[in-house]
Amino acid sequence: MLRSATHDPSVVTVDFIDGTQSRFHAIWLRDNALDPKTRAPGNGQRLITIGDIPADISVSAAEIDNGDLTVTFQPEGKTVTFPGAWLADHVYDRAAASEFGRPAPGITTWERGINAPSGDWNEVHASPVAKRDWLAAVAEYGFAKLTNGPTEPESLLKVADLFGYVRETNYGPYFEVRTEVNPTNLAYTGLGLQAHTDNPYRDPVPTLQILYCLENSAKGGDSIVVDGFCAAEKLRDQDPEGFALLAGYPARFEYKGSDGVCLRSRRPMIELSPDGELIGIRFNNRSSAPFVDIPFDQMEAYYAAYRQLGEIIDDPAMGVSFKLEPGESFIVDNTRVLHARLGYSGAGSRWLQGCYADKDGLLSTLAAMDMAQPEAAE
Repeated sequence: MLRSATHDPSVVTVDFIDGTQSRFHAIWLRDNALDPKTRAPGNGQRLITIGDIPADISVSAAEIDNGDLTVTFQPEGKTVTFPGAWLADHVYDRAAASEFGRPAPGITTWERGINAPSGDWNEVHASPVAKRDWLAAVAEYGFAKLTNGPTEPESLLKVADLFGYVRETNYGPYFEVRTEVNPTNLAYTGLGLQAHTDNPYRDPVPTLQILYCLENSAKGGDSIVVDGFCAAEKLRDQDPEGFALLAGYPARFEYKGSDGVCLRSRRPMIELSPDGELIGIRFNNRSSAPFVDIPFDQMEAYYAAYRQLGEIIDDPAMGVSFKLEPGESFIVDNTRVLHARLGYSGAGSRWLQGCYADKDGLLSTLAAMDMAQPEAAE
């Protein structure tokens, strides 16, 4: 993997066999040493603090041995070996990504016309490869369906069991979406819902949502998903100043329940990392509280950008629609993908159950599967 290395006291420069070259600072190498006195065997957690590293740390020797890098640090007199492949995976000597509002590597944004990623219930429960592919689709596209499942209540909990745990909220471990057409109670209506992210009034929000169909004999009621990151990219390209307003000032969201619950959050509609990477969308008109954190002279422009983002989200060209049949479910990344429902009418009933889970569990399961079975990722 490595061909040669040179060094001065503060930097080691390595040449990879593919012809590329990278530099690594002495302090970075010492902090990330892989020896058992620095990292716990098994879990890899660091055993030293930054204060344990000498402030005058330096490199006295750097050599290549069988494609790996061996470094000796002073004043400790400590020698550590870094696998060439490990260094290649952790290169930081490169041009920084500069596009403001860009999605993370491995994220594919989409519009109407893509085939909804889907897995089969029996296959994902029986085949590690099928399970890995289904999890990878959620990570890449932000949503995926699951078909041919059972129709018993609480089957959605078995979906969460595939990768992690249910996140219980004030709604309980799961909630009912049970609506009857021609209802005896107006609470059970078939009204449509605008595309939205769930629970924006929580901090943090539930990062995954699962909706599982048990009955669906009503006419209409199709589910629609919209890629919020794609919508944000369109706003950025059409109106960079408006994008910056929605990313630069916090919106406010609130939910007041009848059971003593009062949830509030203060977060931007478009959330970026410090280096400008897209990390989250919060969009839910029903749960918006008065915006009071935008300067007076920016408020009208902020609302114009908010309206423009809403028009992009509502554009039929943005949505992927499908009607869930009994035994089918879908999972969405609630920090990215908005979901909607068409209205429905006529005879019949529609019964879904929903629950929340956390994306870190899904990504952890996926990463562990890729490490254990790298051939499944090929």
